Amino acid sequence: MGEKHRVRFEPVGIEIEVDEEQTVLRSASEQGLMLMHGCKEGQCAACKSFVLDGDDIELDRYSTFALPDYEKEEGFTLLCRAHVYEDVTIELLNFDEEMIRSGLPIQNAVAEVVAIDHVTHDLRHLVLELIEPRELTFFPGQYVDIKVPGTEITRSFSMAGTSYKKLEFVIKVYPDGIFSSYLDGTLKVGDRLELTGPFGVFTLRDAPDRDLIFVGGGAGLAPILSLLRSMAERGIERKAVFYYGARTAKDLCFVAEIEALRGKLPGFRFVPALSEEPEGWAGEVGLITDVLKTNEVDLSRAHAYLCGPPPMVEAAMPLLAQLGTPEKHIYYDKFTTTGGED
Repeated sequence: MGEKHRVRFEPVGIEIEVDEEQTVLRSASEQGLMLMHGCKEGQCAACKSFVLDGDDIELDRYSTFALPDYEKEEGFTLLCRAHVYEDVTIELLNFDEEMIRSGLPIQNAVAEVVAIDHVTHDLRHLVLELIEPRELTFFPGQYVDIKVPGTEITRSFSMAGTSYKKLEFVIKVYPDGIFSSYLDGTLKVGDRLELTGPFGVFTLRDAPDRDLIFVGGGAGLAPILSLLRSMAERGIERKAVFYYGARTAKDLCFVAEIEALRGKLPGFRFVPALSEEPEGWAGEVGLITDVLKTNEVDLSRAHAYLCGPPPMVEAAMPLLAQLGTPEKHIYYDKFTTTGGED
């Protein structure tokens, strides 16, 4: 390991020590701080912050869409890419102080595959049982990094369940994807996988007087399903609607379970929408954002959670704002791709 330096986060007044060989975000996660972040790859800008003091900072490779050159020159940085070589002070631009202090330290774990099911033509339901340690504590909505066996490559996948002993995932497979190829071509029940986590801040905020709007697409079903299952288990009675977009009826999964949640969640509605209208489909048709716009009028008292492909998330955010949802209460998880995968 390298030399360590002090990093102070304002306006929350929290200080940590960061090793030169680790990114600021990784070090904070290992110390139980839940800083706002998304992809951890320098693509989504969720962890963008401003350097108040100190300039000896180097960034791993990142996208200039997330951090344009002019912003970098002005002092902005990406915590998921930043290595510090002196003491620095950083201003957090997007944060929830209560959440920062409620984080869980990340762990390394080994898990055994207990099920791999094809739930649609391109979605797989992967279930892992923890071996070492026997449990992995996480907040519903978080994700872990899973290592591709025989490589140093990892891919990030959100948990779909709530169990600390058996982790569930809904994973989208991509042609020639590194993890996809292994998942569909090599991985079998009984194999073991290495994983690290939990990561992510796509977790339910405590606001019992606020309604909930969930918007998802593709594998974005996973963290939302985890949140809904958790709400049912905990007896949370907030009014909630889940809008889920798919191409055809064959691209829908877990429908029976989600519909059954109405028996445990008062006022819950599930609104699946198909972008291609098949014969015999009696539900909503069109892009999920169009369906949301048609069905909602005033969301000024709602908290919104978006998860799925970046185009869907980027289209839904301004729409929710137009419908009155406060920007600070729009929480999102873009399923960015790396090498063709989530």
